[in-house]
Amino acid sequence: MPFANFKVPANTLTAKQKEEIITRTTDLYAELYGERARANTLVLVEEVTDGGWGFGGNVLTAAMLGEATPDDTDA
Repeated sequence: MPFANFKVPANTLTAKQKEEIITRTTDLYAELYGERARANTLVLVEEVTDGGWGFGGNVLTAAMLGEATPDDTDA
């Protein structure tokens, strides 16, 4: 079963953007492995709480990344 796990900062993607990640990732796996993979592809989009992740030993926050808050109407 193809599996992809995206970890993103919390509250930075709209529901529509998450749906696009899932759809496009599933399409990619089906392109690579054939249509038989589509029904068995699992894609997770996990939101990580602010300050709950880091890079190079440094804790990162949304403020440090110039937080881009999605439009609430798309959620």
